[in-house]
Amino acid sequence: MNNNAPTFAKQDDLKFFRTLNSKVNNYFKENNIQKTGNWKLYLKTAILFTVFLAPYFLIITMETMPFWLFSLLSIVIGIGMAGIGMNVMHDGNHGSYSNKNWINKFMGGTIYILAGNVYNWQVQHNVLHHTYTNIPGHDEDLDAGRVIRFTKEAKWLSFHKFQHYYSIFLYGLLTFNWSLTTDFKQMSLYLKRKLSYGEPKSTKFLWTTLVITKIIYFAVWIVIPMVLGISWWQVLFGFFIMHYTAGLILSIVFQLAHITEDTTNPHPNNEGEMEHTWAIHQLFTTVNFAPKSFIVNWYTGGLNHQIEHHLFPHISHIHYGKIAKFVKEAAQEANLPYYEYKSMRTAVIAHFKHLKELGMKPELSA
Repeated sequence: MNNNAPTFAKQDDLKFFRTLNSKVNNYFKENNIQKTGNWKLYLKTAILFTVFLAPYFLIITMETMPFWLFSLLSIVIGIGMAGIGMNVMHDGNHGSYSNKNWINKFMGGTIYILAGNVYNWQVQHNVLHHTYTNIPGHDEDLDAGRVIRFTKEAKWLSFHKFQHYYSIFLYGLLTFNWSLTTDFKQMSLYLKRKLSYGEPKSTKFLWTTLVITKIIYFAVWIVIPMVLGISWWQVLFGFFIMHYTAGLILSIVFQLAHITEDTTNPHPNNEGEMEHTWAIHQLFTTVNFAPKSFIVNWYTGGLNHQIEHHLFPHISHIHYGKIAKFVKEAAQEANLPYYEYKSMRTAVIAHFKHLKELGMKPELSA
């Protein structure tokens, strides 16, 4: 990762964000609506936690359970896990779940039961991804190591020509890697770079929190089931299936929003300056998908309205469907792009088509 952060243009001659912000603020003011979550989000939270925890308690309390049912319940836990991450944890760590700070912190802290870490998430997602969206060397979401080539700047290796086939299998390892190695590597790197979000915490506090929460996490998901009599291999199998399900869902949703043939990977000039303002930059690097689908919108926590989320991360996702028309209007008025795939299917096809293009040997794809 590059330590020299680029700067965005300050002058918006198109007055895009000023116009848009005025429209959005007027909508909330005229309708007397809070920008944070409401009963719809609270009800969704209860449903998702039930989906997440009910199968776990069934597994550890039932005396006998057929293996097929155990496997199915592990998948259901993974579905609930991803749902909590996208709806509850995500809004909480953006400060949009509630107008009460302690509730946001509590809901943001649900990442600990998802095998993650608040500090790492807020730095990687809120700081690096939301600020430097799709900028190679600054947005860590573009860095998949050597195994997947997400940008033309990444080094090409011969096996990348197959990445549009094998990437889907690796996507499922996202949260599994969080639980084992990623958090430790990220914390070491971020502390070395002195990165933080909000009020800085001491190094000792952050490391202590990481270690203690990991111990509790593995105690809940691995030690307790074994102590209660579930065989070790079954526990480890269920743990992996749970994570693989959640990781696959989260990875696909994340990638569809930024790694497609429409979005770009802008670079700063020699002085480290970006061509556009931060808000306009988001339009060139972000895409929506399935905006009219109730199921996709409900389950992904509005992440299918990724443009709205990037422009207004402090507004709860439950409002994105309403403010999307203002964003689209403002973009059209300023003659700026508003990338959108009408369905999940077309977005998935666009993503893997783009991966195939990036997997081609550079001189052949030029």
